[in-house]
Amino acid sequence: MRNILLVICCLIGFSISVNAQNNDSSTSKDLRIEIELNNPSKTINDATASIKVIGGQPPYKYKWSNQETSLESIKAKGLIEGMPYSVKVVDANGKTVTKEFEIPTESITEFFNSGVQPAVNFLGSILFWDPFSSIGIYDPVVYTDYEQVPIPNWDATSKDAYKLAQWKFAENDDVKEGDEIAIVTSDGGKEIKVISPVSGKVGYLVKENQVIYDPNSTSDVVEQGAHFLAQIKYDSPQPLKHPNGDIKLNTIPFIVIWLILGSIFFTFRLGFVNISGFRHSIDLAKGKYDDPDAPGRITHFQAMATAVSATVGLGNIAGVAVAISLGGAGATFWMFTAGFFAMSLKFVECTLGVKYRTINEEGRIFGGPMNYLRYGLEKKNLKGLGKFLAILFAVLGVVASFGGGNMLQSNQAFKIVSEQIPFLQGQGFWFGVGFAVLVGAVILGGINSIAKVTGKIVPFMAAVYIIGCLIVIGFNIENIGNAFSAIFNGAFSATALKGGFVGVLIVGLQRAAFSSEAGVGSAAIAHSATKTNNPIADGFTSLVEPFIDTMVVCTMTALVLIFTGMHEVDGLGGVELTSDAFGSVISWFPAVLAFAVFLFAFSTMVSWSYYGMRSWTYLFGKSKKSEVIYKVMFLIFVVLGASASLGAVLSFSDMMILAMSFPNIIGLYILSSEVRADMKAYLKKLKAGELFINPKFRDS
Repeated sequence: MRNILLVICCLIGFSISVNAQNNDSSTSKDLRIEIELNNPSKTINDATASIKVIGGQPPYKYKWSNQETSLESIKAKGLIEGMPYSVKVVDANGKTVTKEFEIPTESITEFFNSGVQPAVNFLGSILFWDPFSSIGIYDPVVYTDYEQVPIPNWDATSKDAYKLAQWKFAENDDVKEGDEIAIVTSDGGKEIKVISPVSGKVGYLVKENQVIYDPNSTSDVVEQGAHFLAQIKYDSPQPLKHPNGDIKLNTIPFIVIWLILGSIFFTFRLGFVNISGFRHSIDLAKGKYDDPDAPGRITHFQAMATAVSATVGLGNIAGVAVAISLGGAGATFWMFTAGFFAMSLKFVECTLGVKYRTINEEGRIFGGPMNYLRYGLEKKNLKGLGKFLAILFAVLGVVASFGGGNMLQSNQAFKIVSEQIPFLQGQGFWFGVGFAVLVGAVILGGINSIAKVTGKIVPFMAAVYIIGCLIVIGFNIENIGNAFSAIFNGAFSATALKGGFVGVLIVGLQRAAFSSEAGVGSAAIAHSATKTNNPIADGFTSLVEPFIDTMVVCTMTALVLIFTGMHEVDGLGGVELTSDAFGSVISWFPAVLAFAVFLFAFSTMVSWSYYGMRSWTYLFGKSKKSEVIYKVMFLIFVVLGASASLGAVLSFSDMMILAMSFPNIIGLYILSSEVRADMKAYLKKLKAGELFINPKFRDS
């Protein structure tokens, strides 16, 4: 009996053990994830999320909603606190599990940032909506026929030369993802295995014992993609993807179409005035037609300098660097082309800014798009539409002046200057206070004070920056042929890795549209204060502005990046990229760049204070008290910009600048025939010698 009981107990124990093992096995096969959220500081957009996978069959793929996080990464960085995210894990057997999460906000700035972000997303969905792909005119997906294989861990700043030592496969052989296809050697004799990133047919770009990349070769430094040694051809074209696996799309943003089509329309409508009127534009800027007795406050040159000071800013340095890194050297060509057409758009809005200005008994001037939208459209029996568009423009102008025209400038100026002057680091508030004092000393004096300062600063800062660019280019002048070859080849024969032809085109056009502000209407506010009896004269004066801003300054930045090979560097911010390009020639040149950026930021803020104030007075009254209230608020925002993390707030206010073009260009189209007629009458007077000529120029 005892033996029977013993056997029964053993059987029961075995059964329990087996069941326990089965239960454990079953649990181990269930795929689930645990997520650890981390908010390391009160600074915005620095949150992280890490996941731990339990069960399932490795290897795993991690599909994050954050596009910059790799499918192989268990950790997502740079997340926005207070915003929803998700991650989907897929195991080797195809089992999936998805988890949604949100990193809690822990500071006022984080809370405010997350509250504004939905507004940014909404406004972005309007401004950057692609109408062409929406109606099926073209496929926005970026396809490629092959995957290019670079030197493993190659860096554009590396000083090593690399040689192709041995091919492991014959050309046109089929290879699989993960196959070792070649051996590369560096200067030091180190052997590096090259692994195929995808499956397909291998194609040689270099032969055995041939140098792949030599940092001492001018053609290699400038040529786009000189560090590629092979390309794997797919059986059929494949879409390019973001690190998280999302398919890359080439969108043609509505805001870019809106601005570029307007530029092209007015160029043809006015008979290429950007070419025929350029010489007269220079004469006006020189003061040849300045009438001291004409109504207004500032000269043609001062109006031009004020408008240029508002547009020549961080976008010409950081923005261009981002455009070149995204679109390659070819984006330079389309940037230059868009700047050319933008000249005509500036002509129209600045003409109307003067034509519809009002001057009160005290001699104070009120002008800009608010006026010509309100009163110009009323003349066309569109009073209701004119009122609505004028109010919309003014609201957008006030918000834009506090953000993109103020906080962005002080924020970035502090970051760049503090890198060169280390004891300023962590002292953003006091930097902002000092900056506000400097800005306040100018803007409290009104448009005359602003014009005098910008009239002196703009030529100086432009000269400092352009001379710096020319020195960098001069040190690399042997690259000139390869540089311009890279620009033209990249513009018309762009590879899919840079977004293809459409991608490069849009990047270039977009940067030019954002940089010159042609069509935004802001410059019309500055020009409305000009001393002139001929509104069309200010249209001619304004032709120079996109030329200086986009066709000269932006192009110079692009050439510096291309001549130094920095257009191939990944992972750096815009200003850092340009700074490194300057530093590659002379070690202390980044300090010159920091000084130029400071001046750019300062002049931009000074000019935008006037733009915002005129928008403010249109909405809240033209009294001096109203102007003082605005100026005090503007100076407070200078301090906030330098001392706070801005994130979505800046993105939103920056979008306001672009949104100003919607009401403005609608008015320009309606009033275009008026401008055309005025231009013909003015040119007739010019030809007949009936225009006032300043005595200083009469002898010549």
